Amino acid sequence: MTYEVLARKWRPRIFSEMAGQNDALQALVNALDQNRLHHAYLFSGTRGVGKTSIARILAKSINCEQGVSSIPCGKCNACVSIAEGRFLDLIEVDAASKTKVDDTRELLENVQYSPSIGRYKVYLIDEVHMLSKHSFNALLKTLEEPPAHVKFLLATTDPQKLPVTVLSRCLQFNLKNISPEVIVEHLKHILDKEEIKFEESGLWFLAKAANGSMRDALSLTDQAISYCPSELKKIDICNMLGSVDRTIVNDLAVGLIDHDGAAVMSAINKFSEFSPDYSNVLSDLLSLFHKVAIAQTIPEAITNSEGDKEFILDIAKKIPAEDTQLFYQTALLGRRDLGLAPEPRIGFEMILLRMLAFYPDHSDSAERPKNLENKTKIDNNSNIKLKLANKEEKTIDVFKSPPSSGSPVKKEKTITNTKKVALKNASAENWYEIYSALRVNGVLKNISSNLTLFDKEGVNLLFVLDETESAFYDASHDKKLSDELSAYFGTTIVAKIEVGAVSSETPKKRLLRLQEERNAEATENLNSDPNINEIKTIFDGVLLKNTIKSID
Repeated sequence: MTYEVLARKWRPRIFSEMAGQNDALQALVNALDQNRLHHAYLFSGTRGVGKTSIARILAKSINCEQGVSSIPCGKCNACVSIAEGRFLDLIEVDAASKTKVDDTRELLENVQYSPSIGRYKVYLIDEVHMLSKHSFNALLKTLEEPPAHVKFLLATTDPQKLPVTVLSRCLQFNLKNISPEVIVEHLKHILDKEEIKFEESGLWFLAKAANGSMRDALSLTDQAISYCPSELKKIDICNMLGSVDRTIVNDLAVGLIDHDGAAVMSAINKFSEFSPDYSNVLSDLLSLFHKVAIAQTIPEAITNSEGDKEFILDIAKKIPAEDTQLFYQTALLGRRDLGLAPEPRIGFEMILLRMLAFYPDHSDSAERPKNLENKTKIDNNSNIKLKLANKEEKTIDVFKSPPSSGSPVKKEKTITNTKKVALKNASAENWYEIYSALRVNGVLKNISSNLTLFDKEGVNLLFVLDETESAFYDASHDKKLSDELSAYFGTTIVAKIEVGAVSSETPKKRLLRLQEERNAEATENLNSDPNINEIKTIFDGVLLKNTIKSID
């Protein structure tokens, strides 16, 4: 018996067998069940998302001998003939090979004739955007007012190329790319029916390689069945696709976060066994850090689209958000410059080593200012010596000079335990102290920082949210803020948030103001420091204000 490829063998026969496209299917099912049929339908979308399949099922539904229904019987002469591609009243046209106006006119000459055996004569025109301008003009009148027994089903991968006069005459359904989750579930169903063993983790690679196309996924599955003798294993699928094992990318990310150079080099050696496209490996790494950044902001937004949700949520807790951005930007710029490297692997290694070199060591961050203060002299620098020699034998020792009254002197930090604000004393004036003690993060932290305490009545607190910062606010944040305040005050609090113009300073604005004041003070101290001014004079330099940051 001749082998039938999976894409043809498992082509959907009824709407319920379709994978994805629920929105379009719901509209078609309702129209069929209510007998509200349009005379022209346009299905648009990328390859392999179900355009032709939906059109054929629709043709079957309106020509079924049991009556117009969203569930054709599949057994009558019309249903069987359409499924086998021999139904006389279903005329399928490939517009890519019949672009001339003469072909269109010949097609339209037969529109006036009644169906031979079916209820409707259906014209299914695939890749309709390939028709010439004159062909579209010839089609317009018939498309606008076709005979009652004619239905037009148009399919295209590029609806932007269709004239607006055609678009306005059709009921348009834009079919979406199919998500990896849906593709994996569909592949599992088919492989179970085919009695083929598989590793689910390997199917995620097939789903990703399909780029939203179910037909591509089934074609790749056919290829994998031929490649893997007894079972579809992840390692075999990776070798077939020329991709790398996702776990190696995960190991690489962990090595970078742990600042473990040995683990990073070990991952690189594992990559080399696959002879990969290192640009694609960087793309995988970028995708991973993108999801980590989302998890750090909105954890509930992470889906299990590639079977790595738990891993993403786990490492999102181990790395500061700013370091995630650093890794992402380094990989992004490195991918751009990868082609300039002598060899792809060398470029790839240098990108990762750059990440390690610039990754801040948070373990000793508190000691760094002290280490800087202990520095007593500038290292030998020929350029500095040359400049100083030309200044009438004047010598300066920047770090040994006694600080002037205007010199920035590091103030001793005093750590005090802020006394908890009592509920009866809560007000707009001390809302900042209350906010600072709340254990909030993500979107709720951003919203809380833009609130002012407007009114208080017992345990009921009314807040006003700055209307310019309310894009991510919804009613659920009232309950979350109530829970946090209840934990702070030790009693049940009912918080209500209203969006409007704030009348007092929010915590966010206060922090910005204090930071600006500290930076302004630091700038003033630097400008009045004689040593700094001497250096500016020697090197003809200026202080860049945007680089001055207070460290207290």
